[in-house]
Amino acid sequence: MGNKSSSSTWALTLFSIGVLMAAVDNGIISAALTTINSSFGVSANWGAWGVTIYTLGLALSIPIVGKISDRYGRKKLFIVEIFLFGIGSLLVALSPNFGFYLASRFIQAMGGGGIFIIGSSHILSTFPAGKQGKALGMLGAMNGIGAILGPNLGSVILDLTGNWHFLFLINVPIALILIILGVLKIQETKEPAAGKLDLLGTILLSLAVLSIMYGLTNIDGVSFTDSLLTAEVYGFLLTGIVLFTVLIIYNRTLERRNGDPILPINLLVLPTYLMTLLIGALTGGLMAGMIFIPAYTEQVLGVAAEYSGYFLTPLAIASGFGAAFGGMLVDKRGPVFAVLISGVITAVGFLLFPLWIEAKWQFIIASCIAGLGMGILLGAPLNILATERLEKNRGTALSGLSLIRQIGMTLAPTIYAGFIVRGFNQIPDLFKSEFGNILKKNMENADLSPQAMLEFQQLAGTVSSAGNSLDHDYSQLLESIQDPALKDVLQSSVDQITLMAAQDGYGGLFYSVVVISALVVLLAVILKPIRKRIFEKQADV
Repeated sequence: MGNKSSSSTWALTLFSIGVLMAAVDNGIISAALTTINSSFGVSANWGAWGVTIYTLGLALSIPIVGKISDRYGRKKLFIVEIFLFGIGSLLVALSPNFGFYLASRFIQAMGGGGIFIIGSSHILSTFPAGKQGKALGMLGAMNGIGAILGPNLGSVILDLTGNWHFLFLINVPIALILIILGVLKIQETKEPAAGKLDLLGTILLSLAVLSIMYGLTNIDGVSFTDSLLTAEVYGFLLTGIVLFTVLIIYNRTLERRNGDPILPINLLVLPTYLMTLLIGALTGGLMAGMIFIPAYTEQVLGVAAEYSGYFLTPLAIASGFGAAFGGMLVDKRGPVFAVLISGVITAVGFLLFPLWIEAKWQFIIASCIAGLGMGILLGAPLNILATERLEKNRGTALSGLSLIRQIGMTLAPTIYAGFIVRGFNQIPDLFKSEFGNILKKNMENADLSPQAMLEFQQLAGTVSSAGNSLDHDYSQLLESIQDPALKDVLQSSVDQITLMAAQDGYGGLFYSVVVISALVVLLAVILKPIRKRIFEKQADV
């Protein structure tokens, strides 16, 4: 009994470290993109492929790893995944050119994409039902905290070393330690395999996922509808859908022949699993909202750019507590209740952003509430909903959930960015409609000296013209003003217009997140009676 408990503790610890390492690396590169692009002499558009190729690699590895780990063993696949991630990290750091760098990022992603799935399915196979929630909550906490803290950690390492290569070299010794301890301490678990691996199905699934994900990455958030009509979007999306349809038909045929398809059809017809996938996609959208928090603090709260990333810390810490709390909640009240509570708390937290926040202390409170709500969803509830009552294919079920969450995380930022850009696009109209009133009010409150008023009267025509057009160079206008108080009044008026645009843009983003949270609550309410009826039918049988 003691050995089994020790083995479970070791497994949970090693999986948690692996999940944290992969999640941190997913965001750590953002701190060094400009530096990396400069070192290889590539443009920002080309440099973005360092992120895109990693996303595509994750999407490709996620659905395959779950099935393979079920068949060949989770311990083996964990070690293989960590090895690929470590080798990929080393190759990225040693990349002699940009092409080699992209290929290495892809290898990294193929290794990092399945660690969370393998750890979750191992827990569901080895931990008693009453302890699964807490264990999955711990994995979820590592996943959420790592994703949020990645950019901050990247900034710290870059500041200390001045060398982007260390962002990736740091993974190598951690991966080596995980491999050694994994071989020694993790107990092997797998499910009985029926026949050989479905190679054709694996190829079809891989191509379908790559096509859909690449199409999604080409969507333009500003001109959302127009971009959908471009070949780079609809062409790849249609290709992915066709390939996925062919895969379904092929897998149905394979199941009739008692084969073991890469994507079992019996999973896709389970109403509880389909509902869980919908919630998972929405969860990806919620997590994507966190990406814009640093920019919000900079453009709305006036935080300096170099410190804005650190303002993710309250949300990160709260999400870690939320994941642990969610695990306990699942063990005591069940996964549906945890999902419902999570949606309510998340909606309240993000609703505070556009309606309440005016100061940094208010931001911290709202971030903690939103982080707590999202954290509950990160680990246990959806993983248990996706796999409950399954005797096999647990890894496959978790892979489907992770993939749909990744799709949500890929699509949502495009939509959110569209809100922000449209908000700032209102600036010309705001200058025309609001600038005069704002300037007048600020001048009255400033109690300007007679000399300042005289100077303003001399500049009145220029300021009026500037207030009706963005073609005017405001920096040149401000430099020409001699009176400091008058200069402050004009600068403050311009800043207020920009702030109004930013608040409107980010307001659209946060209201969207609130709507997504409300949909999570609605789906949880719908899921509860469906799940109850299924359980009652199984009990009668």
